[in-house]
Amino acid sequence: MEAGIVGLPNVGKSTLFNALTCSQSAQSANYPFCTIEPNEGIVSVPDGRLEIIASFVNPERILPAALKLVDIAGIVKGASEGEGLGNKFLSHIREVDAIIQVVRCFEDDDITHVSGKVDPVNDIDIIETELMLADMQMLDNAIGKAQRTARSGDADAKKRVAVIEKCQAHLDKEEPLRKLELDKEEAKIVNGYGMLTAKPVLYVANVDENDLTGEGPLVQQLREFAEKTGADVVPVCAKLESEIAELDQADRTEMLESVGLEEPALAVLARAIYHTLGLQSYFTAGVKEVRAWTIPVGATGPQAAGVIHTDFEKGFIRVEVYSLEALQEHEKESAIRAAGKLRIEGKEYVMQDGDICHFLFNK
Repeated sequence: MEAGIVGLPNVGKSTLFNALTCSQSAQSANYPFCTIEPNEGIVSVPDGRLEIIASFVNPERILPAALKLVDIAGIVKGASEGEGLGNKFLSHIREVDAIIQVVRCFEDDDITHVSGKVDPVNDIDIIETELMLADMQMLDNAIGKAQRTARSGDADAKKRVAVIEKCQAHLDKEEPLRKLELDKEEAKIVNGYGMLTAKPVLYVANVDENDLTGEGPLVQQLREFAEKTGADVVPVCAKLESEIAELDQADRTEMLESVGLEEPALAVLARAIYHTLGLQSYFTAGVKEVRAWTIPVGATGPQAAGVIHTDFEKGFIRVEVYSLEALQEHEKESAIRAAGKLRIEGKEYVMQDGDICHFLFNK
């Protein structure tokens, strides 16, 4: 799972990235394009259920799910035509699964805003416009080759031309491709081009320390906009999170409590990213390890097994499943089985978030 952090210059992207990845890099200067190459970090996805499972199983190690974050340089108006660092950074966005757009929702005369004023919806419009223009360029470049191949009678190429034209017509209405209804085959073609505006978006409202829950008017503007597009909004104070990231665990907990927060931003963001991407977790538990695995909502037992190893999916026989609640009540798997709360599920079983599983398969 990979998410790209984007936004206008000086909105707090790199500060947030460094906080989330516990980076100790020097504080970035207050000017655009301080990120010269996209920084990448692999972070563990916080999930308190892992510790609870481990308290009963006593494994040698605990392995949480992983999230790859990519900090991409600030995008400015005209980026699709090469302004700022232009297409170089737009191309990095094509490789991620979801876009996290950091939107400035605080006033500070000491931090220059590239547009001269703080306006969350206008900031989003600038980024979205540049991504749409970049997609238009990509489709303009792709359609000629597809049309030439289609003239030879190639059925796949004809389908490709139809999909490209459908996307072009949608973008001409100044609408991102994530709003375009596509069937499975069409979506596969669009995904093959790495269309920027087809990717799901999560908005992070970068707030100041006096508005940690995002109740201020700037965040409300952002929420109203996001609600119309079906996107989630997570308020985060990047400055505070960067300060918390520099502390040891005990001091982090104390500081969070002092400002009225129950958990750091990474936990909140991780859940929001899962929701944005339509993902959930299941667990495997044994003496060697307790581990979280990431799967799409609606995945079947064999598909979930395939995340561990493709052979597990091919040779899937059945999955033995129990819940965290059953583990807490009965404490041991043998007791769960004896109580009749360990279920045997077949190939049609649709996985549920938090399932604890053993897969049986033919080698």
